[in-house]
Amino acid sequence: MTALTAMSALFPAVPVIPVLDLMRGQVVRAVRGERQHYPPMHSQLRAGSDPVELARALCHHTGSDRLYIADLDALLGGEAQTDVLRRLIAALPGVRLWLDAGWADAAAAHALWAELGAAGEAIDPVYASEALRDAAALAGCFTADDALGTRALLSLDRRAGQPLDRAGCWQRPDLWPQRVIVMTLERVGSDAGPDLQTLPALHGLAPQRQFIGSGGIRHPDDLRAAAGTGATGWLVASALHDGRLPAQARP
Repeated sequence: MTALTAMSALFPAVPVIPVLDLMRGQVVRAVRGERQHYPPMHSQLRAGSDPVELARALCHHTGSDRLYIADLDALLGGEAQTDVLRRLIAALPGVRLWLDAGWADAAAAHALWAELGAAGEAIDPVYASEALRDAAALAGCFTADDALGTRALLSLDRRAGQPLDRAGCWQRPDLWPQRVIVMTLERVGSDAGPDLQTLPALHGLAPQRQFIGSGGIRHPDDLRAAAGTGATGWLVASALHDGRLPAQARP
């Protein structure tokens, strides 16, 4: 029995939160955060790369009522894909969308919500450490008097072990919201296995927060091992599209 198998047998699998990476209105396959080179998605769950069809397939396969969306057009400096977002909201009643659109501050997120109108109520913003402009922007994202801030998540981003963090997010656990994503970009789409060390260390800094892992999941044993980190969920894409994780019924 390998060490991974022995450890994974001690824990139930961590819940899967499926991921859509959107570029130019289509779903693409994320590989190690190298966004300019993401190829179109080829999925065993559903033919084609249409966002609505693949979102439905992902939520049905995982039983998840949450869907993480990376708007790569916005993350790369372009316009947010509002038409696609509206289609997804209409097609997925009861599913909350966690959206990362590369906002530099809370004002940028509010501008998108003003454009979306009532549809934006189905979306929780994800503020990413790689995108936030500075420490003042971080401090303004999660204030109690901000309707978006009270339901927003923070993504602590890193690549090759190095934080992507102009705003100093990794060093300010006092400013973290209730839900924190740990985005290990070097493991996304890499088939390298999940990072099982970082989440426990962060949990020690902020034990009352909920941490969500990201990247590296290859098979069910990885999900059971990831549960041992204290994660409340794990963002997954490639292993779902490749048919390496079995279907789960929604509770």
